[in-house]
Amino acid sequence: MAEMALLKAIEAGVDGVDTAISSMSATYGHPATEALVATLAGTEHDTGLDILKLENIAAYFREVRKKYHAFEGQLKGYDSRILVAQVPGGMLTNLEGQLKQQNAADKL
Repeated sequence: MAEMALLKAIEAGVDGVDTAISSMSATYGHPATEALVATLAGTEHDTGLDILKLENIAAYFREVRKKYHAFEGQLKGYDSRILVAQVPGGMLTNLEGQLKQQNAADKL
């Protein structure tokens, strides 16, 4: 919902918005930068940011975040790699179901 609030603010002419790299975003933080960049791509509000470079930054902070896992809450952000991987939704749902059947849902 926060991402859509930012989108509407941008469409209304706001000067700037706050986001965070995906591996540090959502749940307890700001909306993911990559999601907003992907949403705005090809529009009059295109940021010009390279989603693949942002993924490199996200990968770095996924590793940093692991060092502090003892201080984290239960909520986790989402994985922005889906924006470039283009895994079909049905395939992802099927994978999730299979992992649950194998008691391995935590691997997703």
